[in-house]
Amino acid sequence: MTERGEILKGFHPTTPDGPPVEWAVSDGLVPYEDALGEMDRRVAGIADGTLPERIWLLEHPPLYTAGTSAKLDDLLTPDRFPVHKTGRGGQYTYHGPGQRVVYVMLDLKRRTPDVRAFVAALESWLISALWEHHVRGERREDRVGVWVRRPDKGADREDKIAAIGIRMRKWVSFHGMALNVDPELEHFAGIVPCGVTRHGVTSLVDLGLPVTLADVDLTLKRTFEEAFGPTISVAAP
Repeated sequence: MTERGEILKGFHPTTPDGPPVEWAVSDGLVPYEDALGEMDRRVAGIADGTLPERIWLLEHPPLYTAGTSAKLDDLLTPDRFPVHKTGRGGQYTYHGPGQRVVYVMLDLKRRTPDVRAFVAALESWLISALWEHHVRGERREDRVGVWVRRPDKGADREDKIAAIGIRMRKWVSFHGMALNVDPELEHFAGIVPCGVTRHGVTSLVDLGLPVTLADVDLTLKRTFEEAFGPTISVAAP
């Protein structure tokens, strides 16, 4: 596992003199189009200085999203769930109940305007949160996201436990991360997740950990504050 300090090298995620980042958690399932509209509004406000930064945690109903690098052949069962084309980076991924989606709306001008370093910082945040649940997440230079080694399934087997796909507008980030807590893993069979065929997909519950979304939310918030600075809890949109 790459050390946290090495991952964050060249990226300055904290802004001690700035206002805290809003932290919002939605109950229930948020329609994907509603989330896109809210992110667009928030990002525009952050960019022009009228709205504060925000981390938004939610769940979506079952759906597939296609990033800017998505290949049509990687959509294996196109009629299973709605498919949404989106401007985030990456390829196909699945969202659904039991998966904690984290939309990250931060102003990189207040930190470091470096997309690659920012993605590495997000990976580091996820790795720190997973470690609090006794899961060793790892990053890979050739694959975005966070991976877990599965020697029980083969010497070289690795399963993806979290996906990352972001977009930037005027150096404000949106879209974000999806951490598998207890989703229906079979739904990933309708796509080639993130274009990777050699490895599988896992979740915290699949790894034998009886955790809930609420448990994960606490560790995500604590580890975010350690790396990115203070937050303030607000009502979800």
